[in-house]
Amino acid sequence: MKTKSLIQYLAHWPINSLILAAACFVLLTGCETSKPSSKDMASRTGKGSNDIVLKAADVVKIIFAGAEKLDTTQTIRPDGKITLPIIGELMAAGKTPADLKKELSGLYSKELVSSGDIAVAVVSASYPVYVNGAVQKPGKITVDHPMTVLEAIMESGGPNYDKANLKSVKVIRTENGQTRNYTVNLKGVLNGSSIDIFYVQPSDIIYVPEKITWF
Repeated sequence: MKTKSLIQYLAHWPINSLILAAACFVLLTGCETSKPSSKDMASRTGKGSNDIVLKAADVVKIIFAGAEKLDTTQTIRPDGKITLPIIGELMAAGKTPADLKKELSGLYSKELVSSGDIAVAVVSASYPVYVNGAVQKPGKITVDHPMTVLEAIMESGGPNYDKANLKSVKVIRTENGQTRNYTVNLKGVLNGSSIDIFYVQPSDIIYVPEKITWF
């Protein structure tokens, strides 16, 4: 449609419809925060946006190679702590598995030959994530293992491929008392090219927008 024709077409719209259309456009395009670089995230939180951060109710398995008597599987308590052999209580919530491994390497330095003798894995977690928009079964899903945005969408029956704009999937997240929006590009899932790998966190809201159709 030529520009002149489009203007003539819009001129016949009721003023209320034009205002509503403009508001929707701003909502979908002007109020988002693009997915930040890892450098930006590191300077703001000390962690990358895709790092798995331990929290209360997560179950972590800690393996000490060569010192099997220390092996343990712990559920992080509501106070964020776990109890480990020899050292006792330790704060685990708010740390990544890599953070926890590094700390344990120092605390158990006398019992281990090297830091490589420790492995930390999240074996269980459970929290809600909400998926809406152009998906087959919008609503709440329960996450019990590390999950990407694409996997969360597939848990909701997958995208509506006729309508979904997979290039601009929104993730709405509350961090440090503030709401932040991220944009995740999953368009490559349609043609086998690379996509953004972005892990969900508790109470994330994932919104799959619809493609814009010009009349």
